[in-house]
Amino acid sequence: MPRTNFQELLDAGVHFGHLKRKWNPNMAPYIFMEKNGIHIIDLQKTVVKIDEAAAAIKQIAKSGRKILFVATKKQAKELVAEAVGNVNMPYVVERWPGGMLTNFPTIRKAVKKMISIDKMMKDTSWDNLSKREKLQITRQRAKLDKMLGSIADLTRLPAALFVVDVLKEKIAVREAQKLGIPVFAMVDTNSNPDDIDFVIPANDDASQSIRLITRIMADAIAEGLNERKVEREKDGEEAPKKAAKTEKKAAAKVVTNDDEDVDVDLDDEDDSEE
Repeated sequence: MPRTNFQELLDAGVHFGHLKRKWNPNMAPYIFMEKNGIHIIDLQKTVVKIDEAAAAIKQIAKSGRKILFVATKKQAKELVAEAVGNVNMPYVVERWPGGMLTNFPTIRKAVKKMISIDKMMKDTSWDNLSKREKLQITRQRAKLDKMLGSIADLTRLPAALFVVDVLKEKIAVREAQKLGIPVFAMVDTNSNPDDIDFVIPANDDASQSIRLITRIMADAIAEGLNERKVEREKDGEEAPKKAAKTEKKAAAKVVTNDDEDVDVDLDDEDDSEE
């Protein structure tokens, strides 16, 4: 069953593209028509692309890997942070720090710095610092948290990126492509879909459109995480049973071997009597 439908996308304004003069010709396959100088996106294709992207994202989440969401435009920040925060995935809604993927070890050092400041604040040594030193450290902590707080749990490179507006997040997309990280993205009529692995043709400016598609992806992630949890619990329950079964087989093998040994001994005694 499709995760969304034509009417739901229509109500959210997903079909509204950019002005005709701003279009990217590579988006032609996803454009239904032009009306009043504005391109209209083919929502039938959007439905299909959403299902493909959601299925792939679900499998990534089920495997236990992370999907990094990137949405720094004003109307998308809170929507993405709320939806993605509910499924414990990392996200970037402030300025994209250049080299976040291609220079990931440096980013991790900054995150560790933030964690070390937290530990210092709880330590007795914090009380020995001057008021000015405390203020400087607190400001540094706030700056780090604003930029990197949402990716503090990202201990290794993400398995995929989900991007709202590939033009605005072109640096993030370029870094992901350089490292071979698949990119899922909402692609409007003014963008180039050719370098995106999972294209979702959609209005990337309207808040309702962003909310709907982000929610669908978050729901797919939640499904993947739940299935992963069920499988792990099932494996945990079956492990003792498998161990007991293995022990039983081993015991049966020992008994069988002992019986065979007895038979051989008896045969030898009969031969000696003859």
